[in-house]
Amino acid sequence: MNVRSIAPLALAATAGLVLAGCSSADSGDAPDSSADAAPAAGGEITFGVFNGWDESVASSLLWEAILEDKGYDVTLEYADPAVTFQALADGDYDLVTDVWLPVTHASYLDQFGDDIVEVGSWFDSAALTVAVNADAPIDSSTSSPRTRTPSAAASSASSPELTAAVEGAIPVYGLEGMDFLTSSTPAMLAELDSAMADGENIVVTLWEPHWAYGAYDLKNLEDPEGTLGDAEEIVTYSRTGFADEFPEVEGWLAGFSMDAELLYDLENQILTADSEDDYPAIVDAFIADNQEWVDSLTA
Repeated sequence: MNVRSIAPLALAATAGLVLAGCSSADSGDAPDSSADAAPAAGGEITFGVFNGWDESVASSLLWEAILEDKGYDVTLEYADPAVTFQALADGDYDLVTDVWLPVTHASYLDQFGDDIVEVGSWFDSAALTVAVNADAPIDSSTSSPRTRTPSAAASSASSPELTAAVEGAIPVYGLEGMDFLTSSTPAMLAELDSAMADGENIVVTLWEPHWAYGAYDLKNLEDPEGTLGDAEEIVTYSRTGFADEFPEVEGWLAGFSMDAELLYDLENQILTADSEDDYPAIVDAFIADNQEWVDSLTA
């Protein structure tokens, strides 16, 4: 059985299966009775978006479109998490939609928590994962330990939190003999795509929500020792004072929730775009296809 393995963890394998670890209505002389008239709104709002975190990119693009339709001037600033949290605490960014709690971003909350404000959780089953093709002959990180085979691996350089979690799993499952290398997220995903197309077994380190779960038939390996942590929430945070200046927007985001199927659909469409110039049209089409749900977000 020909096997590829990527992501930040080399895992147990069954015969031949190598498991390697590795973003106002205008007022006139008479009231506007049009159902499409936008409410009075305005002001500039900046979202901090985590580079390489697909759910961060998708949720921010969605809210950019929603808020601009309501009359706001929205800017998306892309940066790594450390830079984003600092900018939010300094008041340079207004919002960030992709804070993972209670574990993944705990260190940033320890550092900046007193200077930023929790708005609300919008996804309650986020998790760091190790995934395999759904028909792979293993179901757990502990499978067939006597048949482990060292292999090169690739991991997501854009997610040091995931890399650290998987590094912690290596001694727990006795995988010190495996190679543990890192590379970029695009390289890891390219290997996933190629292996799935060729019908080969493959292991990747991922996280949920991730568009790959909508694009490929994958399953997560069981982690009986809980080395990757429990399910987490994805939470929106704001700068201090945002709710006072933009109470309506803060209320909308406080009530925001999005299920995995919708999120994966939007992520997949964004990831297959030819360029970032296509994002507005993609998001507009997604909103049109899900108009009732989108309207409920600002009802």
